[in-house]
Amino acid sequence: MKGTLVAHGGAWDWPDDYDEAIQAAMQEAVARGQAVLAGGGSALEAVVQTVVYLEDNPLFEAGFGGCLNRDGVLQLDALLVDGRGPDFGAVGAVTRVRNPILLARQIMTEIKPRFIVGEGANRMAAELGLPLVENESLISAKARSDFAASRPGRTADTVGAVAIDADGNIAAATSTSGMALKPDGRIGDSPLFGAGGYAHNGIGAAGATGYGENIMRALLSKYACDKMAEGLTAASAGQAAIDHVERLFSNSMAGLILIDAAGNLGAAHSTPKLALGWLDAEGGIGSSVRGGLSQA
Repeated sequence: MKGTLVAHGGAWDWPDDYDEAIQAAMQEAVARGQAVLAGGGSALEAVVQTVVYLEDNPLFEAGFGGCLNRDGVLQLDALLVDGRGPDFGAVGAVTRVRNPILLARQIMTEIKPRFIVGEGANRMAAELGLPLVENESLISAKARSDFAASRPGRTADTVGAVAIDADGNIAAATSTSGMALKPDGRIGDSPLFGAGGYAHNGIGAAGATGYGENIMRALLSKYACDKMAEGLTAASAGQAAIDHVERLFSNSMAGLILIDAAGNLGAAHSTPKLALGWLDAEGGIGSSVRGGLSQA
């Protein structure tokens, strides 16, 4: 089969004057994953490289340029899911790693624990050979000014990607700095297996974004994948999952990207905007900030 992927740059309601730059960035992120798949690489590597680009882009509130907590510290979370197990690696409240998705990969592939947080995650990064950086070097000028004004970030939040490769292997990745001005140590849905992301070969993958406390309580990504296991396409499963979280919470503020075992892509959201980038059927790259997705 032909590999494909879809990525998101967050679900929220940022000002319209960011839209053009966000769409361009989503296209570039997808191009990174496309290059991996076109070269015969795995879905796992494709989602990692897509998310690394988004972590490095200060337009998005993940990695460099993410939102500071109420103490003025950048704490980062990430999750990587391999549908072949399924298996996963996750980190939370990391402060000295530029690309937490790379640490999540190392945790999944090189050690027995699967979820490490806080200072222990920083130490584990060093033990696994990832460079440690000062937290200050991860803070953008915009993030600093938003913190000084005690206002939430105004661009896009959590980032993520789901993909399937030529061998039918499926993967999901997600990364975030979490809620702006959050309490020290707060961890949302993004690094939680089954909430922020899930993948299972032969079924599909999903990645969530939005208000983490609602997404965790709905176990949203696993719910969406369960719907695909029942026979729904990626698009239908995504809408069913958003309907589910909307029934639970009157203002759910959630978004999803999905891929099913046939390579169909899907996206759904209850937010005003959802930043998307995807590969279409001809190998072209599409993007949207309103959640619209077409593989035609």
